[in-house]
Amino acid sequence: MSKSLWAAIFLLAGTLIHTQGAHAQTIGFADAIKILSSSCGEDIEKYCKSANIGNGRIQKCLAENEARISPRCKADYVGVYISLQTRLAAQSVVSKICDRDTRRLCSGTQPGKGHVLRCLLKAQPSVSADCNQAIDDAGYR
Repeated sequence: MSKSLWAAIFLLAGTLIHTQGAHAQTIGFADAIKILSSSCGEDIEKYCKSANIGNGRIQKCLAENEARISPRCKADYVGVYISLQTRLAAQSVVSKICDRDTRRLCSGTQPGKGHVLRCLLKAQPSVSADCNQAIDDAGYR
């Protein structure tokens, strides 16, 4: 696979992350790139080869060529988008969901640099189910 195609897939995944919390399986950035390179790589190479990389141009190109894009690429694209959005939503609320556990189990922990999260991870058996689920959904464990 060419360097430009890898760059296009990387930027496509990055665009998905930055565009637009039930408990659901979430996906990380590296896994998103793997999925999109596998299922959309040929479509990007075929229909979007001349698209400049960046500013959502690959995403726009795929949308413009939607009728010609493979069903697998379409399905994986939507799945990756939803999973990344779920992870971002979980990351934005994990501290609120875990606030009671943080006060109860990590009151003496210095905030910042991941110290509170580390405390919650170490205290996993004593942490509430909702907080543990939020940590998982956020991709922190």
